[in-house]
Amino acid sequence: MDTHKDVHVAAAITVLGSVLAHQEFPATGAGYRQLLAWACSFGALRRAGEECTGSYGAALARFLSREKTQVVEVNQPDRAMRRKRGKTDAVDAEAAARAVLSGHADVTPKTGEGPAADMRVLRLAKESAVKARTQAKNQLKAVLLGVDPTLREALSKLSNAALIAECADLPYAGDAAVFTLRLLARRIQQLTAEVKELARRLTNAVRRCHPQLLDIIGVGPDSAAALLIAAGDNPERLVNEASFAALCGVNPVEQSSGKTQRRRLNRGATGRPTPPSTASS
Repeated sequence: MDTHKDVHVAAAITVLGSVLAHQEFPATGAGYRQLLAWACSFGALRRAGEECTGSYGAALARFLSREKTQVVEVNQPDRAMRRKRGKTDAVDAEAAARAVLSGHADVTPKTGEGPAADMRVLRLAKESAVKARTQAKNQLKAVLLGVDPTLREALSKLSNAALIAECADLPYAGDAAVFTLRLLARRIQQLTAEVKELARRLTNAVRRCHPQLLDIIGVGPDSAAALLIAAGDNPERLVNEASFAALCGVNPVEQSSGKTQRRRLNRGATGRPTPPSTASS
């Protein structure tokens, strides 16, 4: 299946690789049911290869998993292949099916349901709020440089926390700079409250799921959440440490030629276990 925001395109092939049909379906709950019924109309549905299981195809992957269909994550075709075969949604869907049939694609995607999925959205919102707060602080200090010298001298002696509190309570008398300082300071206060609430929820989620991670020296709620998000809610698909290293894109792969014997990091992040000899290097 080739997944998009509004539509998904599916291709059905037999176990011998014969193409049965192509069909486009809306990316809705009703569309998912239509897609499954269409695929099952050709016979028993054993496996489904799907692109973008972490974004456009996430909801479809969850639906198929609940329907007891094995979902396999498929990487998008490389540019060389697309230059040879052309680019259409039907071609990409067929390529995904053939990748699963050949065994080239064999990675089980994250389920997208459970504590790790909740942590992912909480952490996403927290990072966004922190970034916006930093931007607002920089803007406030930039505006402060152009205000009346008396006001600037009085405010510049304050700490960051006191500066923000003071600017939030400045009396407004028609001065655009003062109005902007008030607005930015109150935005910073609101974003700070968001960051604290999201951090609290993230910490509680880690404690409910794997509190033992927080007992490790140097591992706080953010680091623990990052580890759990990376593993996902179905970590059993990672058969060993080498598999987790491959998922994170830090496992070694051979890069040897002739007399040159060396390895490099695998940035593909496939989650596929590396051979024992390579994983132990």
